Amino acid sequence: MKKTLNKRSIILVGITLFSMFFGSGNLIFPPYLGFQAGGKAWFGLLGFALTAIICPVLAVIAIARFDDLPHLAGKAGKKFAIIFTILAFLSIGPCLAIPRNAAVSFEMAVVPFVKTPTLALRIIYSLIFFGISYLLCVHPESLTDTLGKILGPVLLGLMLFVAVLCMIQIPYVSLEPTGAYADHQVLQGFLDGYQTMDTIAALNFGNIIALNIIHMGIKDKKEVVSGTMKAGIIAGILLFVVYAAMMQVGVLSGTVSQNATNGANVLTNIVGSLLGNKGIILLGVIYVLACLTTCVGLLCSCAEYFASISKMSYKKWVILFTVSSFAMSIVGLDQILKISVPILNAIYPVAMVLVLLGQFKKHLEKHPMVFPLAILLTGIVSVIYALSSAGIRIPYVTGLILSIPPTADLCWLIPAAAGIVIGWVLPAGRLGDSCSLSADREAS
Repeated sequence: MKKTLNKRSIILVGITLFSMFFGSGNLIFPPYLGFQAGGKAWFGLLGFALTAIICPVLAVIAIARFDDLPHLAGKAGKKFAIIFTILAFLSIGPCLAIPRNAAVSFEMAVVPFVKTPTLALRIIYSLIFFGISYLLCVHPESLTDTLGKILGPVLLGLMLFVAVLCMIQIPYVSLEPTGAYADHQVLQGFLDGYQTMDTIAALNFGNIIALNIIHMGIKDKKEVVSGTMKAGIIAGILLFVVYAAMMQVGVLSGTVSQNATNGANVLTNIVGSLLGNKGIILLGVIYVLACLTTCVGLLCSCAEYFASISKMSYKKWVILFTVSSFAMSIVGLDQILKISVPILNAIYPVAMVLVLLGQFKKHLEKHPMVFPLAILLTGIVSVIYALSSAGIRIPYVTGLILSIPPTADLCWLIPAAAGIVIGWVLPAGRLGDSCSLSADREAS
């Protein structure tokens, strides 16, 4: 008799995925969105939800349909699949997101209580943080037991407690939008959603979720795919609830203090005003839990992938990535954030187009040029835009690319759409050999 996941198991896997998603960026950006957008915060949340909730959920679904990221990316070309997959895992893993989580949790859990944080203190904290992360990563198939049953529910409960407390204690006042959200709230929310990195993370987390479902005794592939999709939807719902709650906290914080330069300041101001030092300690615990659960998910997914393409074991890759991430985290949050924006600007649009096309697997089988052309045009434009954001401009070319409507931030939309249309009408066999499509079909 075919074994299926019961409702409790699906919910636990969904909470596991949510806790893997919910890291430092997820905690910082919604409160700051609410703080800046004021009375128009829900418009900002709409844009934020597109890139920070809907796209990640669709990414989980796409990975479930294609088995893994290399097979999905392989529809755009064999070489592209190798390069993009490695870049995605490294950027979301030891080169950026993992050390960022350690650095952010240090800034929020330690710095508020120390007058002059030293390098030695940062090193000690990072050793403890990554030591715990490593222990939780040893058995990736059992993450549901730790993240789904314990750490995830605790994190959810603490955040909702903070949100409800703020809503009860502080009266709502509709403030005018300021800062980046003064105009075009939906667009700014859309762009801020990039910073969560969750669409790229979702491309990496799919295999770990499937592994946990298989560990529950589910052997049928269709049931594993179905369970992974349902877990993605549950995680998306939880993300929206928490984002909405944290956004509302940000809105309310505007009546307490106007002195905030990021989401961490927003939360510190409002929770500190209500609970004093106890509130700051509570926030520190929330940050550590959020960053720890995401770090564990990222370490597991990165190690799983690189173990699959090399002769090194999963455990050795975990050790390597843990040590390298520890070293990166010592650099500090400011330096890590400096390099994050250009990298995300280059990768995120490509990931979004890949995820979108992945929803139409059967429809695009007769149009094999859609994937490579859409990805090629998106990639060229997004890389040029990323170089521009890093201060590197190509004469004539950069200005031309950034002038593509609707805005410079979304200059990749029209090229992506053009690639889809051209790929759709182009005869399947004309460029097949030059793009090595036959090899890609076998790979996928």
